[in-house]
Amino acid sequence: MKITVLGAGAWGTALAISLASKNQVILWGRNQSAMEAAQIARENQHYLPGFPLPENLQASADFDLALRHVLDDGLLIIASSVSGLRPILQQCKSYPLKNVVWLCKGFEETSRLLPHQVVKQELGDQIPAGALSGPSFAQEVAQGLPCALTIASSSAELCQIVVDAAHSPNLRIYSSDDVVGVEVGGAVKNILAIATGVADGLGLGLNARAALMTRGLAEISRLCTALGGRLETLMGLTGVGDLILTCTGNLSRNRKVGLALAEGKSLETIIQELGHVAEGVRCAQAVKALAQELKIDMPITEAVASVLFEQVAARDMIERLLSRNAKMESI
Repeated sequence: MKITVLGAGAWGTALAISLASKNQVILWGRNQSAMEAAQIARENQHYLPGFPLPENLQASADFDLALRHVLDDGLLIIASSVSGLRPILQQCKSYPLKNVVWLCKGFEETSRLLPHQVVKQELGDQIPAGALSGPSFAQEVAQGLPCALTIASSSAELCQIVVDAAHSPNLRIYSSDDVVGVEVGGAVKNILAIATGVADGLGLGLNARAALMTRGLAEISRLCTALGGRLETLMGLTGVGDLILTCTGNLSRNRKVGLALAEGKSLETIIQELGHVAEGVRCAQAVKALAQELKIDMPITEAVASVLFEQVAARDMIERLLSRNAKMESI
């Protein structure tokens, strides 16, 4: 199959490498010099150094070439951040696309929309489209270590296309029709990873981490059902699976943000040192506002947003959560 991946960051590059084992793949990035260097060196030295690009993978900054590659029943995969999704979709509008998948996790900061809602606004609802999500670190996927993802779409045909294109011994692809549940799980877990990073950075122990993750899952569940998603989806890869990985894995960017906050570093310094997008930062404000609008109790999310944007100290955030009144445990 012909596949184009728009976005040559670490995750887009890693997935392109995996897909190129049995597909013809173009990896597009907007930085022409970086893409030319990647094509010549056969390695994305800026975002994913140390992992060679397979023979079936072409790196290019030619947007028209990348889009025309997939016009005849090919698969377009958008590997941008949530903030970059709408601009890329607007570039795609003039092409007669048939199958569109996105990898980003979060809510659009200004509109508080989930990615599938942004896609619908820009491309309409006639194109088969879906979210590919799940617990996945780019370095491990590029290395060929085992990983499992979920493709979520209302189109069973698109789900099968993605399974046929991506499923392999090291990359298992499951299907779901609960796009909302998959996207909410992928979005909010990033915020919770910041919270667990703070707790770990302050040396509060494994018990505290487990408590934050569990009560964080309750917050995801409240928002998920309020937006029309299904609870059982959160028991799968894109809920519990992604939550566990992002909150505990040392490769997690959002966890790194929390660890740095616990050290007392400013958000500006953290972002500069990280050098990559940490979606939980951008997502926190949007989810906090959405929860308030829907009258949903999300205290961990609110606490993280207060540290990120209201200059509340990380230790004070934890004390606020611990001082909450006792109540019955429930979702």
